[in-house]
Amino acid sequence: MVTIPAQPRRAPIGAVGIVVAGLACQEIGASCAVLLFPTIGAIGVVTLRLFFSAIVLLLIARPSFRGHSGNDWLTLAAFGVALAGMNGLFYEALSRLHLGATVTIEVLGPLVLSVVTSRRASAWIWAILAFGGVALLSRGGLGTLDPVGVAYAFGAAALWAGYILMSQRTGGRFDGLDGLAIAMSIGAVLSLPLGILSAGPALFRPDIIGIGIAVAVLSSAIPYAFELFALRRLAAATFSILMSVSPAIATLAGFVILRQKIELLDGVAIAVVVAASVGAVRSARRPPHPEPAP
Repeated sequence: MVTIPAQPRRAPIGAVGIVVAGLACQEIGASCAVLLFPTIGAIGVVTLRLFFSAIVLLLIARPSFRGHSGNDWLTLAAFGVALAGMNGLFYEALSRLHLGATVTIEVLGPLVLSVVTSRRASAWIWAILAFGGVALLSRGGLGTLDPVGVAYAFGAAALWAGYILMSQRTGGRFDGLDGLAIAMSIGAVLSLPLGILSAGPALFRPDIIGIGIAVAVLSSAIPYAFELFALRRLAAATFSILMSVSPAIATLAGFVILRQKIELLDGVAIAVVVAASVGAVRSARRPPHPEPAP
């Protein structure tokens, strides 16, 4: 069982800034990835993203593959599967939904994780409010949401929660970026056969590879490294709630880079999800009432 450390009263400002900067890079990278969908499809993009992210991280970290226990390798394997699955489901959703809608649904994973780890029954009010925001989003200008895309986004949300837990556990077992580099390599190996089958020869075009490298650096290498370092100083619940800014950043990136329209009801729905996240973090930061001594 993964033990979530008690959340500190105040999150370190530097760690918070690192998480937000990583989110900004991630959404810009996701916007760039959309441009590749017509040529190599969602799985092809995932393959390029994980493959080049693994190369970058291996060159930087130069991890040691010796001296690790069986439990260490099981942790890395689970982390690699979470990385590959989360990315695959996210891009499949993104190929069917707008960026803002996809991230708004996906952020429910970290939000529910924060509610569960807070161990406060009242915190579930915020989770219900967040799901209400997603329901409102389905009736907005981004509406008539593709049900398959929504299912993929919810799957990505579940794996994002798993990624947070496995990232924190990996950070406690491996130094620096070693664990992340190896886990990313595992994810890349898992996705490579599917990417080749899905995209075919187009996957190896120089122009596609160039954009793929940019997507990998922006969407994976930078944010994942930032998050891993931040998770050494933040509790999982605190980190999860910082994801509350993701829908706003994603919607802005989709509007500026992809020219995706934002209707008034979309903005209200996303604001409801963000407000629910803020409420959840305030709830999580309050210490629970002590139980009376027997």
